[in-house]
Amino acid sequence: MQHRTMRTGLAGMRRSILCTALLSTLGAAVPASAQQSDPTTLDEVRVQGIRESIQTSINKKRDDTVISDVLSADDIGDLPAASLADAIETLTGASSTRDKTGASEISIRGLGAYLSNTTFNGREITNGSGDRSVNFNMFPSELINTVAIYKTQRADLIEGGVAGSMALEAVRPLDYGKRSIQVEGKGSWAEFDSRYARKDGIGWRGTGSYVDQFTFANGGRLGVSIGVQALDGTDPEESMTTGSTWYPCPVTGNGTANCVPLTPQQIAAGADYVLVPSSRIYRLKQERNDRQSEFASLQWRPNDQLEINLDYQHTDRNWDENRSDFSLANGNRNIRNVIVDGNGIARHLTGSSAIDSSSTVYGRNENYAGGGLNVIFRPDEAWELSGDLSYSRTERTDTQRVVRFRANRTDIDGNIVPGISSGTTGYVNYDWDWHGDVPSITLDPLFDRYDHDAYAGAARVTSRVTAHEHRIRAGRFDVGYLPADGFLTRVKAGARVSEADYTYQDQTRQTDYAQNNAASRALIIAANRACRTGFPQTDFLDSASGNTISSWAYFDPACAYEVFRGTSALGLDPDYQDPANVDVTEKTRSVYLMGEFRSELFGIPLSGNAGVRWVRTEAESTGVRSELELTANGDGTVYLRSTGAYSTFTEDSGNDRLLPSVNAAFELRNDLLLRVGAFRAMSRPDIAALGAGLDLGISEAGGDYTSLAEALANVDAKGNPQATPMMSWNGDLSLEWYVNADTLLAGAVYWKQFNGGTEIVQSNEDFVIDGEPVVVPVAREITTDARSRLTGFELTAAHRFSYLPAPFDGLGLKFSYNYADTDYQTQDFSLGERTTDDGTVLPAIVAPAGLSGSSRHVASGSVYWDIGRFNMQVIGKYRSQYYQDFTGNASQHNRYYDDNFSVDFRARYKVNRHLSLSLELMNLTDEPRVAYQPAFGNFREYVSYGRRAFLGVRYRF
Repeated sequence: MQHRTMRTGLAGMRRSILCTALLSTLGAAVPASAQQSDPTTLDEVRVQGIRESIQTSINKKRDDTVISDVLSADDIGDLPAASLADAIETLTGASSTRDKTGASEISIRGLGAYLSNTTFNGREITNGSGDRSVNFNMFPSELINTVAIYKTQRADLIEGGVAGSMALEAVRPLDYGKRSIQVEGKGSWAEFDSRYARKDGIGWRGTGSYVDQFTFANGGRLGVSIGVQALDGTDPEESMTTGSTWYPCPVTGNGTANCVPLTPQQIAAGADYVLVPSSRIYRLKQERNDRQSEFASLQWRPNDQLEINLDYQHTDRNWDENRSDFSLANGNRNIRNVIVDGNGIARHLTGSSAIDSSSTVYGRNENYAGGGLNVIFRPDEAWELSGDLSYSRTERTDTQRVVRFRANRTDIDGNIVPGISSGTTGYVNYDWDWHGDVPSITLDPLFDRYDHDAYAGAARVTSRVTAHEHRIRAGRFDVGYLPADGFLTRVKAGARVSEADYTYQDQTRQTDYAQNNAASRALIIAANRACRTGFPQTDFLDSASGNTISSWAYFDPACAYEVFRGTSALGLDPDYQDPANVDVTEKTRSVYLMGEFRSELFGIPLSGNAGVRWVRTEAESTGVRSELELTANGDGTVYLRSTGAYSTFTEDSGNDRLLPSVNAAFELRNDLLLRVGAFRAMSRPDIAALGAGLDLGISEAGGDYTSLAEALANVDAKGNPQATPMMSWNGDLSLEWYVNADTLLAGAVYWKQFNGGTEIVQSNEDFVIDGEPVVVPVAREITTDARSRLTGFELTAAHRFSYLPAPFDGLGLKFSYNYADTDYQTQDFSLGERTTDDGTVLPAIVAPAGLSGSSRHVASGSVYWDIGRFNMQVIGKYRSQYYQDFTGNASQHNRYYDDNFSVDFRARYKVNRHLSLSLELMNLTDEPRVAYQPAFGNFREYVSYGRRAFLGVRYRF
């Protein structure tokens, strides 16, 4: 007995010394009363409101076997956010790409969405973008109860989480354990809607859910959960943007035509250059969207040995948009008087351009359906066998009806238009100056951009349908065994197979109407006169300092399209095969073996898991190649298009990967955990990036060229069927101090070494253009074995001031911060370093970007106040600048987003145990979205969408 006491005392001394050292950096942050309080049994505390959500998250973080962050609510509809992505953003290290509907695509620890994977009820889910991220706006936050981010990997998790894995969970009715019937209605208001002459008005969102459990005479139990939601709202937006093609033009000697871009060798030799876009565009959007969602699940336990789970989710979302663009269509014409602020970034220049007023009727339908069957069999206390079959499918269809009116040297009555130079079409001189939020563009004062009569030049009408379909079918089988005693507490093994199919179909019909053709001119005049209308918006871009264009000649888009086409029908050939089309099938097989353990090390309780996962991936891509023809627009410019004569080909690829992992948690004290994790992870390329599609450079507005050579310079591959996964070795170290039920202090450091990078390779490909064979240099992004690294740390703090006098004892806060630094490089597809067929390395014109989605600094903080029936929360979210690639099209220039800081407010008042009222105010700082391209700091886009508000009523029966 004495020996045992001495051994325990020595172990306790070692633990005490270690704990003292580890806590020395944390102790000063917590009030003395909190430090001295006795450890609290977390799962015995029952609270409600925002405090409940934070406290539940603390509990789940502590109980997890990996380094994680969890947001959870005990009751349906209590997830504290207007959308899932907004909720995820409050977790440590998580950040989003924000747009008018709030947060959308999520990055973890400063790494892009393609380096993460997301599951719903433990299964992969599809989207309509062609990448591996998730459109969180398709899932009602009111019907999701738990969102978890796993920052280290386990062998039993589906592969794909270099940055981390996100898990979304809907309620399981038997586990929920009580009957719940509730309805909720919300009204939504968009600030910019008030600027329109024809207002969309107040939107709405209605949600209903029912959860119940039934017990049968034989002891079996059945749980039922049903949730539905419908919404209808408005999403107005205004922006100044550019075309997506950029040219390195000389700063002098451009002449009066389009500039001749400088070569990489000329710039490397010291030639001065300025980056100019293909076009400059002012854009207003008035958009309406609606969504209908249904979620259902059955959980049946006929006895203690068998459990059957069946779930289904469906969302149908529609967007309808009227868009008007005022465009300077020739961004690289007659460039002169240039002032450059380093790296080709312009501060001032003058130029000449054709002037367009384009009107678009745009629509999108996105339909998601998914679900699965899960069977769990427990023959005895030691064994558990489970099987899962799942299906997920997303279909997205975009339709566009576009009419371009172009200003002309003579108006619709044949009169000379002041301010337009002579020529077939004519051009307007302008000054471009950038010192505010957006560049200031000053047109020749003689030209009247409001004069509808002036837009009598070459017109263009485009009908376009793009269709994405993404489908995943998967099955998995898992076996778990609980040893009676010993080091291992559980052993798991399993296998999974899946097949993912992705297709992208582009059908486009483009018709040009030349003003020197009598029949075409008659249609231009008829549409101009019939469809002109007043500018629909006031205060356009008034929040952007420097803006000089607030309105222009506006044409009703639906009217103009019908005048030219004679119908509202798209008139497309459904059998048309475009070189841009993508058709990919990806098959995956994986097996894993994992052991969970619990023991002691030097008297310190130790638990964790170790395992290995093997993954085999096979991909098959079918591509389309077509004969091409050079087509004249009728205004001296040309573009490439397919003749319709096409052939198909197939490329195959495959790879095997072994993914070991180990996680361990040391219980230094009953309130202090030290976690370590080491694992190898993989992230596959976006499924669309495995396609063999070809970008002919005609998708953007103003994508016209002066010669065949200029057109061929913009033919690029959209993907690479031979692309391989990004691999990484990863290490994590985390210290978590659970001071009491309401206080958490945690810090983590992590390291990643990437084995794989990207490189742009230019190879010759044979085409037939106008019936003649032509060799075209086609650029493609390939995967290399280059090594790079990422290091970072993150901090989390949550605390309630329970020691303050009432009502201030309901005050609390949560703060998180993540820092990440990487030397990974992504070359710009057109202006970055590239290698030719003969091995020549062409130097980069613009600096490379980092990892897609990588922000060096990510922070979120919230202050909440629970006062009996009333609680409120102010949330601030910050993300430093980052690079983001274009989904499904690797041939685009590098795009960067500027720093972003937004503030949201949420409040709820419980009138009684049944009725509650809520208020949510989003983007209180009226934060715009600012983008640069192809170099950081070079203006590409300024998007503003204003503030939004939601007022809700919820009733629980």
